[in-house]
Amino acid sequence: MELSSSQKAGLVFGGAFLIAGIVLSTLVFPFWNLIRDDVYEEVVILTNDDGVCYVETLDNIPKTIEDCMLNPGDKTTIKFGQGLAWATIVTP
Repeated sequence: MELSSSQKAGLVFGGAFLIAGIVLSTLVFPFWNLIRDDVYEEVVILTNDDGVCYVETLDNIPKTIEDCMLNPGDKTTIKFGQGLAWATIVTP
């Protein structure tokens, strides 16, 4: 079976497109940037707004905690992804 010139050109274009996608996905936007390190920190609850608590962390990014039953001034340990603005309370 012989490929026509248009089929060869399509195959070359598809291969180049695939290689460009692989290069861009590994060099420009690496997959491992999507995986963030978990950070654990002991914090003080600043406010509780109807079950949504707000805390300040060492990375200077205020964190939001959903379904929070703690009162302002309570100390707790939270877990959050590095650079993210949301956190969860770690239960002992």
